[in-house]
Amino acid sequence: MTLVIGSLQLGLIYGLLALGVYITFRILNIPDLTADGSFTLGLAVSASFTVAGHPYLGILAAFLAGAAAGCVTGFLQTKVGIHPILAGILTMSGLYSVNLFVLGAKSNLSLIGTDTLFNKVLGTMPFLGKDGSKLLIGFVFAAVCAAVLIWFFKTQLGLSIRATGNNEDMVRASSINVDVVKIIALAIANGCVGLSGAVIAQYQGFADISSGVGMVVVGLASVIIGEAIMGKRSVTVGLVSAIAGSLVYRLIIALALKTSFFPSYMLKLVSAIIVAVALAVPAVKRIIQLHKIRKGGNRNA
Repeated sequence: MTLVIGSLQLGLIYGLLALGVYITFRILNIPDLTADGSFTLGLAVSASFTVAGHPYLGILAAFLAGAAAGCVTGFLQTKVGIHPILAGILTMSGLYSVNLFVLGAKSNLSLIGTDTLFNKVLGTMPFLGKDGSKLLIGFVFAAVCAAVLIWFFKTQLGLSIRATGNNEDMVRASSINVDVVKIIALAIANGCVGLSGAVIAQYQGFADISSGVGMVVVGLASVIIGEAIMGKRSVTVGLVSAIAGSLVYRLIIALALKTSFFPSYMLKLVSAIIVAVALAVPAVKRIIQLHKIRKGGNRNA
């Protein structure tokens, strides 16, 4: 039971990361690698504000910091003309120094003895218990974020972002500023990623400079698993499936690491294997279908 509860807690919080990755990879159709840096940025900002006694303000500041990182990536892509992948790498690399600065030139920052968001909720509603309060906070953040994004992508600006991902040339022909649309979308996506890092910092009670390594893989795995479960039907379903995929992904990781076959330091390798297998599924399906067609054709002959 402890394994399941812990997986649900982390799955909901990392679901915010999955939402951000879904926006860039699926809606905007841009391979954005900024997430590794913006996640740690949100983590560092949230931890710094929490140590200063402002855990709630830390959550908001982390979202804004992540959005600012997304704006930098968007600027490099649209105004400087740098390839999306390289722009993300450049921002991610630069954020390493920024994150160290936010952490006070230290590689980690402990929140032990400070009032975090989780401590405050537990103090307000002690009947929930420690696990219950963590689960509630994760659910509230995931549900509110998903609801706001579902509403947003039905607005005129949201539809412009979706159209840009589908057919950029058509959007330009409609007199819509594609560059601004991309920057806004990347800001929202990395804001969600930074928000995930902010909640994780207060959840685990510390911030570490290397916490963001592999976050793009984690988010992509969640998105792919969610689509495998719920399919690709609409943006609304896609956003919900991203969170559902995050829950399943965390449960898979927890089960994998619980066995003696996978030690804890194999986490990143297990994550990469899950993503590789999930990405290979469509290709395997096509090969099987092609084989069946050829086999049927040989029989008819």
